[in-house]
Amino acid sequence: MDPLGARSQFVDIQTLPTWQQQLGEDGEEALQEKSDSLLSQQAFPSPFPFRPDINRKIMLFTGDIALLNCTAIVNTSNESLNDKNTVSDSIHQLAGPELRDELLKLKGCRTGEVKLTKGFNLAARFIIHTVGPKYKTKYRTAAESSLYSCYRNVMQLAAEQSMASVGFCVVNTAKRGYPLEDATHIAFRTVRRFLENHGNSIEAVVFAVSETEEVVYKKVLPLYFPRSKEEEKACLPLIPADIGNSEGEPVVPERQIRIAEKPGTLEDDSEEESLESDLGQVGNHAFARMEGDVDKQRKLILQGQMSEAAMQKQHQRNYNRWLCRARAEDLSDIAALKALYQTGVDMCGRTVMVVVGRNIPVTLIDLEKALLYFIHVMDHITVKEYVMVYFHTLTGEHNHLDSDFLKNLYGIVDAKFKKNLKAFYYVHPTFRSKVSTWFFTTFSVSGMKDKVRYLDSLHQLFTCIRPEQIDIPPFVLEYDTRVNGPYHPAQSSGL
Repeated sequence: MDPLGARSQFVDIQTLPTWQQQLGEDGEEALQEKSDSLLSQQAFPSPFPFRPDINRKIMLFTGDIALLNCTAIVNTSNESLNDKNTVSDSIHQLAGPELRDELLKLKGCRTGEVKLTKGFNLAARFIIHTVGPKYKTKYRTAAESSLYSCYRNVMQLAAEQSMASVGFCVVNTAKRGYPLEDATHIAFRTVRRFLENHGNSIEAVVFAVSETEEVVYKKVLPLYFPRSKEEEKACLPLIPADIGNSEGEPVVPERQIRIAEKPGTLEDDSEEESLESDLGQVGNHAFARMEGDVDKQRKLILQGQMSEAAMQKQHQRNYNRWLCRARAEDLSDIAALKALYQTGVDMCGRTVMVVVGRNIPVTLIDLEKALLYFIHVMDHITVKEYVMVYFHTLTGEHNHLDSDFLKNLYGIVDAKFKKNLKAFYYVHPTFRSKVSTWFFTTFSVSGMKDKVRYLDSLHQLFTCIRPEQIDIPPFVLEYDTRVNGPYHPAQSSGL
């Protein structure tokens, strides 16, 4: 039964026609005539060719986005996350007061960025909140870049969290003044490029619009998602000259200027220079000197002569570099493993993060990218108390991360990771894994040993986290049932 007692009001996206299926509704004969008349003008291929596999993921829904039953829906708001607009009002009304309380804890959101909350009483499991830019002709370029970031960051988060479907509202309210058609071009090309390059794990993208917005969306959709070769040819002359780069991001020529030589340093022909060494060779201008001599600071650390505050500052600077890299790199291949994901909350209301050991093919993946992905996903989670659940179930040698990698990870992450981790539940451990974990938490890292709790069954886990609050892989459930028997929730006895 739906929490609101009215399941029938929600819309299952599986019942919606895909964009590809809507081709017949738009008049193929007229399209063919238009295509034939323009065919002589076609001298180059379309930058958005006919892709039926992508079109089958696209849906256009005219109605209230709050009613969509998909993994996540998008809420457009302001920097304080308390905007009063039609979309937000509907989402808040159906989600319930818990959503407003949760948003207060997030302390706002910057333009172009995203914040994630649960869906509460909605059919959607999550809500992705984003802030569209205020549009002024004078600052059009900045507005375009910010709007691109809204759509790109939503898609990136959906992929990282292994979300199967996401519902978009129009991410620009009337009071923000962004021209609807201009915004629609940015929305479609950004989503299209993401699905082309990183969207294998995303099964459906729903654009939820009003009747007024539907007219514009139906006009622009064929340009970026042509449903046939004929439609592709017919729409090619209508595609704007500015279609962004390979990711759909607006291209600003002035910002493509790059300094070829580094002031004060000899030019190095080596192409094997890492990002860390690149950052370390910043010139000797005033801003660089404000941070002090980095090499001298490192030397003092090794000699034990640096203050605790200075050491913390150095560690924070190092972590921020890793975080910047994590936000810039494409980590969709690591996200597709579904080895790390956020689920519900424990009995104390703390966020639960799940690690599935069997989904980590250590010998086949780039461990540095895995580290970057961990930092990227966990950074916003660790600002408040959280717990982790590690399923060691049916893992093999090729799934086990070595102690050097774990020690390196522990040394890189910010202090909030360690401070706010309240429990680490180790499910289905073996004797060998218990011994290795004991040695690691005793001799390699500090402060972890008392947080590790070994659980031989899911029944023990459910005393800390309710079953409905955690997504457990099917093979873990099958293994636990086979070894420990089926789980029977305790029945409360009446008087």
